[in-house]
Amino acid sequence: MASKPSSSSSKHRPFIIFLIIISLPLIFLTLSFKQKPNKFITTPKILQMENQNPFLTWFNIIANEFKKGQKIKIGLVNIGDFASTSSTGPGGVCKVLRGLANTETVTVKFDRIMPDDGNRTWKEFFPEWIDEDKKWGTPRCPEIPMPRFEDYRGLDVVVARVPCGNGTEKEGIRDVFRLQVNLVVANLAVESSWVNPDIHRNVYVVFIGYCGPMVEIFRCDDLMMHRGEYWVYKPDMSRLKQKVLMPLGTCQIAPPFAKTGKERWRNFIMSHSKLQFLNNNNATIFLPRPRYAYATILHSSESYICGAISLAQSIRLTGSTKDLILLADDSISFNSTLALRAAGWKIKRIHRIRSPFSRKGTYNEWNYSKLRIWQLFEYEKVIFIDADLLVLRNIDHFFTYPELSASANNKFLFNSGVMVVEPSACLFEDLMLKSFKLESYNNGDQGFLNEYFTWWHRMPAKLNFLKNFEHGKHEIPDNVFAVHYLGLKPWMCYRDYDCNWDLLHHHRFSSDSAHRKWWQVYDSMPLELQTYCGLTRKMGEKLKLLRERARNYGDFPDGHWKIEVKDPRQYHYVD
Repeated sequence: MASKPSSSSSKHRPFIIFLIIISLPLIFLTLSFKQKPNKFITTPKILQMENQNPFLTWFNIIANEFKKGQKIKIGLVNIGDFASTSSTGPGGVCKVLRGLANTETVTVKFDRIMPDDGNRTWKEFFPEWIDEDKKWGTPRCPEIPMPRFEDYRGLDVVVARVPCGNGTEKEGIRDVFRLQVNLVVANLAVESSWVNPDIHRNVYVVFIGYCGPMVEIFRCDDLMMHRGEYWVYKPDMSRLKQKVLMPLGTCQIAPPFAKTGKERWRNFIMSHSKLQFLNNNNATIFLPRPRYAYATILHSSESYICGAISLAQSIRLTGSTKDLILLADDSISFNSTLALRAAGWKIKRIHRIRSPFSRKGTYNEWNYSKLRIWQLFEYEKVIFIDADLLVLRNIDHFFTYPELSASANNKFLFNSGVMVVEPSACLFEDLMLKSFKLESYNNGDQGFLNEYFTWWHRMPAKLNFLKNFEHGKHEIPDNVFAVHYLGLKPWMCYRDYDCNWDLLHHHRFSSDSAHRKWWQVYDSMPLELQTYCGLTRKMGEKLKLLRERARNYGDFPDGHWKIEVKDPRQYHYVD
């Protein structure tokens, strides 16, 4: 007769079973993190070399991406084929790579841009002005020497030593030779990657140098490893291909899409929004549409509430159905938030970011809050628009531009009032890190972003038409996409005329035609939203003072101060 189980063992049996059940996932998780066997570097001698030389760590990472025994073809860029006492030096890199099994190395040859070449300075590639209307012919860029790419097709890895200047954070960011090396690497990867216009294979990129590659070309989202001076990338080839098809600088208007031969590049780029193709089983597959959005930001005060409402209204009047995202800090009240939502904005609350180099109480003290747009991770691309702009024509097709695309401001800089950006967690982190190292020329976001994104793409000036008239008539052209209202804002003036005429040093910002455009959008707003565009008592008194001064000076030939003001807002202050 079998013995009866003790009551003690019966009591603990459920607990033991429970422990076994919860332990199984942990066992599987541990096994899943088991290190993959090394396919290429297996001998004790090579493993010892890896401990002595971190260079081989990245090679192991890439090698594990290939089939066992497969030969890896490596192109060397800006790495001379000469002896070096350092294993990480140019000659040492060649020596180590050629000592590995299953590798083939080839030195990529191209004519290096020299610093004393006066025709190939940064200013030549990023001029302040170009003939966008092609009145005197199509603008051209200086040439950047490239390799004979047909001699280097079939590469699996491209390894490059990147120029880093003299060691300071700012040195080298506008170095044409650095740009040349990055573009050579990008083109080699693209040339070796694409089997046909619709199919590509992976090509890996390795940069050696403390400053790393240009973030404008090689995305941190594609970074596989960064250790010391080694940066290993597995580029998203569709994005990289668009980059290499862009002009070399802002010496030409960047096309919204690019073509090479018979390739339908526009369709390829836009295929992300609705891609249809047949798989191996002849089944139709649709890829999901990526999400695009327009975004703006309000922080520190409510003085631009009316501007944001009119901006949303203007975008909707063009027929766009893209999402409208407004980033707002705690200074935006509950009632204002309701009005902004009624205008069409989806509100995201943020903590504002202080500009590291600005003085307390200045207008740009919190302008770095604009960096929060890179945290809109749910969107593939965002067109950021400042709240003092008005969109006059549909601009949805500008979503085909890559990051960072903008219109020119002055010198070799872009205006950050309208930008195409690609949200990214790692990029936002890097922006925040660099914000304390790269000093802004104006202590605001525009100066900083121009130091971070030095290789940018020029969009037409009419996309961000700056209401700034140094010469000629103060009229906006008929083909303008969006007007940037510099100076005193339309909602801060009387409806009857642009009050920038009442300030001598603001005459360059004055335009009655632009003023009328804004008030046409105002008239299309619901009445309950128009109330957010009223005058405060302080602003009303300021306008009266400006008119009185203009009348007393008597040297304002425009004579706007003579216009009878009929704007009913002058009698009903919002406060």
